[in-house]
Amino acid sequence: MPDSNNSGIQDGPLVLVAGASGYVGGRFVPRLEGVSVRVRCLARTPDKLRPLVKVSTQVVPGDVLDPASLADAARGVHTAYYLVHLMSDSKDFEAEDRQAATNFARAAKEAGVRRIVYLGGLGDDADQNLSPHLRSRHEVGQIFRDSGVETIEFRAGTVIGAGSLSYQLIESLTNRLPVMLCPRWLSTPTQPIAVDDVLAYLSAARELHAGGSRTFEIGGADVVAYADLIREYARQKGLRRWLISVPVLTPYLSGLWLALVTPATYSIGRHLIEGLKNPTVVRDAKARDVFPIRPMGVKEAVRKAVAESKA
Repeated sequence: MPDSNNSGIQDGPLVLVAGASGYVGGRFVPRLEGVSVRVRCLARTPDKLRPLVKVSTQVVPGDVLDPASLADAARGVHTAYYLVHLMSDSKDFEAEDRQAATNFARAAKEAGVRRIVYLGGLGDDADQNLSPHLRSRHEVGQIFRDSGVETIEFRAGTVIGAGSLSYQLIESLTNRLPVMLCPRWLSTPTQPIAVDDVLAYLSAARELHAGGSRTFEIGGADVVAYADLIREYARQKGLRRWLISVPVLTPYLSGLWLALVTPATYSIGRHLIEGLKNPTVVRDAKARDVFPIRPMGVKEAVRKAVAESKA
């Protein structure tokens, strides 16, 4: 007897998700499982992922850093989502991001994949001081475009949602520190986006008409400073917090500071802070013309994250 979850979708297009065990990927797979597509997830440890997905979802072994493991995973795939970020696992994340993207792009091309959908980061390519983290995100997108496979790249800034690393940083800093010595990066403009809106864009990309590779900058309704996110979280939680600007807190010291007061390790915290020194705002608004999505603002995004954290 066929599985009821698989009924009616055996002949639907096959969608591959690389990064299904990550924060965005883990939320995106259930969305795909609710529509008429066949879902395949790439996993380094399939046994850990299988209990988290529907019976109808394929879970195949593979590692983006092992090109030989990707051929079978890409076979028969129509759309491949690349939601991988190696920063937390690698000492040389730029080189590994580059190699992983090259491997994935080559496998997709050889398998005849029609489209790659990639979630990258905002930031001005012309900025000579663009952080290694953001520079690597942009390079990955370029590798996919150069592969010859149609690529839809979304560039997003801070993602707000319960469990996201950005939200965990805000939550932990605000909960633990009544008085914060704030480095200059807390005043850098950013355009946060709620995770639900990110998922909506990713979903819409699957049905976007063919038209060559495209890059879309996406963000929420508000441009704020990172300090404003802390203040908004504190307001919604009923916490009184004082932020004092201190221009001498370097990225190195900030990384150590974050390691002491948040769940992030020192290396991840430092990479994130290096990215926060760059403005991450939407400069090209064509996503509004192409997609019917109207992202929520900061208050609503934080409200939903706080509510979900309590659940």
